[in-house]
Amino acid sequence: MNIHEHQAKEILKEFGAPVSNGVVVFSIDEIKEKISKLNGKEFVLKAQIHAGGRGKAGGVKLIKNISDLESEAKQMMGKVLITHQTGPEGKQVKRLYIEEASDILKEFYLSCLIDRETSKIAFISSTEGGMDIEKVAAENPEKIITNKIDLKKDGPNDSEIEKIISTFQLNNNQKKKAAKIIKSLFEIIIKKDASLIEINPLIVTKKNELICLDAKMNFDDNAIFRRPEILSLRDLNEEDPAEIEASKHDLAYIKLNGSIGCMVNGAGLAMATMDIIKLYGKEPANFLDVGGGASKEKVAAAFKLILSDKNVKGILINIFGGIMRCDVLAQGVVDAAKEINLSVPLVVRLAGTNFKEGKQILDKSNLKILSASDLNDAAKKIVEAIK
Repeated sequence: MNIHEHQAKEILKEFGAPVSNGVVVFSIDEIKEKISKLNGKEFVLKAQIHAGGRGKAGGVKLIKNISDLESEAKQMMGKVLITHQTGPEGKQVKRLYIEEASDILKEFYLSCLIDRETSKIAFISSTEGGMDIEKVAAENPEKIITNKIDLKKDGPNDSEIEKIISTFQLNNNQKKKAAKIIKSLFEIIIKKDASLIEINPLIVTKKNELICLDAKMNFDDNAIFRRPEILSLRDLNEEDPAEIEASKHDLAYIKLNGSIGCMVNGAGLAMATMDIIKLYGKEPANFLDVGGGASKEKVAAAFKLILSDKNVKGILINIFGGIMRCDVLAQGVVDAAKEINLSVPLVVRLAGTNFKEGKQILDKSNLKILSASDLNDAAKKIVEAIK
């Protein structure tokens, strides 16, 4: 789950990390009242969307006075921002963040995330702050420093912190402040079940202060049930409607840009299915894992979800029955297909528990369903069918 910059900064502030003073506004009428809480003479106006690259899209503006602030805010509120992370459809701005401008001397990059491969907390630091970290990684990988910390109650020790911030070349006073920020990030990861915290940039001001000038946080969906204070920050306006619907049925669904819808049980099998579709020259329209023990109602909901995407020209169902029985899957597919009058090609590959019974249900359905003997055969048939 993602949250907005202003929400991330409130969490940083709660854990003792320094951030600029700022206010969030949900309508233009709130600006005059809320701006009175700020002391600066210059301000930064930021569109709040769940995507990076806002500055290049006109979503970050330095404002010199109050009158300009109101006029710029009117233009930005409701604007559709298109960045490298939004896709061509962009995201509409429905809230703005106004903060006191900072005199920037240096910009750094700092992030903290879960490293699943080593079961450690990874800190990534770079002197190339304010830039797309992916671009830095591709063009100047030597400027990215990674340090992995064991999980422990007290967080990273002094020598570990020194390694994390060594590339910044800070003075002793700044090092103390940086150490506090490092410990704050570690504590948020542990206590709030965050999976990623990104500070880009972390700045040194002309007064030699360290400030988290921008902040991004992601949280583990599987832990949200025990973090109601984090769940309350969820902004459904920033999420794909299909993904919201999927979450209601406990389906793992991610919309993609291809033309072949996928329904699979198991994340690994889903990845393999998407790969083989690409191997045969087409693109998957989604990632969809119905899980190991789905009911026919859940399967029907998943089927309808795939077909809600207008880009879907065909569907590939790839099920290996373990806990998930193939006959249950087949009945859910048949019920949903009849209800919505299926009009696109459908290829089904079943294997495992009750696959013979499942195949009989599909064969007796009078629906135009193509059976496949294996995954290779299934991918080949669906690609040919949509041509």
